[in-house]
Amino acid sequence: MSRLFGTDGVRGLANGLLTSELAMQLAQASAVVLGHERSDSGARPRAVVARDPRASGEFIAAAVEAGLASSGIDVYDAGVLPTPAAAYLVADLHADFGVMISASHNPAPDNGIKFFARGGQKLPDEVEDAIEAQMGKEPHRPVGGDVGRIQRFSDAEDRYIVHLLGTLPHRLDGLTVVLDCAHGAASGCSPQVFKDAGANVVVIGAEPDGLNINDGVGSTHLGELKRAVLEHKADLGIAHDGDADRCLAVDHEGNEVDGDQIMAILAVALKASGKLTDDVLVATVMSNLGLKIALRDAGIQIRETAVGDRYVLEGMRDGGFNLGGEQSGHVIFADHATTGDGVLTGLQLAAQVALTGKSLKELATVMTKLPQVLINVRGVDRTRVKGDAKVAAAVALAEARLGDGGRVLLRPSGTEPVVRVMVEAPDEATAQEVAGQLADVVRAELALELVADA
Repeated sequence: MSRLFGTDGVRGLANGLLTSELAMQLAQASAVVLGHERSDSGARPRAVVARDPRASGEFIAAAVEAGLASSGIDVYDAGVLPTPAAAYLVADLHADFGVMISASHNPAPDNGIKFFARGGQKLPDEVEDAIEAQMGKEPHRPVGGDVGRIQRFSDAEDRYIVHLLGTLPHRLDGLTVVLDCAHGAASGCSPQVFKDAGANVVVIGAEPDGLNINDGVGSTHLGELKRAVLEHKADLGIAHDGDADRCLAVDHEGNEVDGDQIMAILAVALKASGKLTDDVLVATVMSNLGLKIALRDAGIQIRETAVGDRYVLEGMRDGGFNLGGEQSGHVIFADHATTGDGVLTGLQLAAQVALTGKSLKELATVMTKLPQVLINVRGVDRTRVKGDAKVAAAVALAEARLGDGGRVLLRPSGTEPVVRVMVEAPDEATAQEVAGQLADVVRAELALELVADA
């Protein structure tokens, strides 16, 4: 039987994989594992529940809250809020755990359920496995006055906004900022916090109807944001995804500023202020080589992890580091958050524009992105990629050709028969050529045998 939890909770088609029945079972199991087994206060355990504005989030949240309350958990319903807000509120309320209902940057028909442990921390694999194992057992069923109660967490958004404003190194007075909220969970709080920070705010993608989340807007679709920045002659634009744990940006000329560039800007700024722990940034193996070169020149080391924000978090916790993230725009400020926070990241980036008096375009020149080509080679045996001699020889030849001016990465997919071939080089033509040659070798050497029809 395959594992129910993926890399970021349980995610799938709402009313397909993710039914109200499954949501209730997950809630009842989490009540035991994260609530009753871990509570040491003697009082009823407490949980914060939040969601993004997907239509399916309404019935899934109802099922989750019913499962929790029927299992003796007091529920604080925070309504529609970003994922990082839910994590923050678990810590701020000293709750036993939290539940976020969202499918992040996925389209509206999908949804997901993720859990936060006490303190707003993501769950390690072994705790997720314990929840999954508990689902096969009889739920906890208190009666009378021992059942949980459900109440509206009425000041949840205000608490989160106050927290965000308290992280700012400089106000945003005088800046014009376009915010693209992806018709998602940040549609209310992100415009408010930027206004409270002093910015002149233009808002797009902030009219969620339950079905339009991530639809042509947000961090996966930057076209509308680029147009709005140019139209309004804004200083910069900030794009969130559906649950606002990501942030990508656009400079005043409409140029995209990705997660690697954002991390470079913020790492250099934190180092200059003496606040970058051990002068280290934690990033994944997929970050552009230009980031490593830029930070090396700035006296900053990069600690690399596997792809995925949970691995970045693990790397940060293991080393006690306070800044990390991914090229996709998940940026984690451990001094202020326990997970990637797109609103927090956007505020910190805008604050650097205001503080330095430099444009975002100028700040982004701290890093020169190397051309990066990614080819997904399908229909191959991904399990053999690290042991095949001809593939290894081809990689060695490519690395010798690129020298210090480029990089090769072959990464097997974790879920499908795909090997991802990534090449960075000083110019696009070389990157395309080397990646194509490697992809051909992988395709020839690792092809899956096809079974002929009888």
